[in-house]
Amino acid sequence: MNQSQNISYQAGQAKGQTQEKASTMMDKAGNAAQSAKESCQEAGQQVMAKAQGAADAAKNAVGMNK
Repeated sequence: MNQSQNISYQAGQAKGQTQEKASTMMDKAGNAAQSAKESCQEAGQQVMAKAQGAADAAKNAVGMNK
C-alpha cells in the first residue's frame, strides 16, 4: 500500500467511525425524545385524572352527582 492509498484508507476508516458515532448519537437523542414524550403523556394523564377527581368531588359537594 503506498502513501496515498494509506491516507485514503485511514480517511475511510475515520469516516466510518464518525458515521457510526453520529448514528449512535441520533439513536440516543431519539430515545431521549421518546422518553420525554412518554413522560409528558403520563403527566398529562395524571393531571386529567386529578381534574376529573376534582370535578366529581365538586359535583358530590353540591349534590349534582346523582
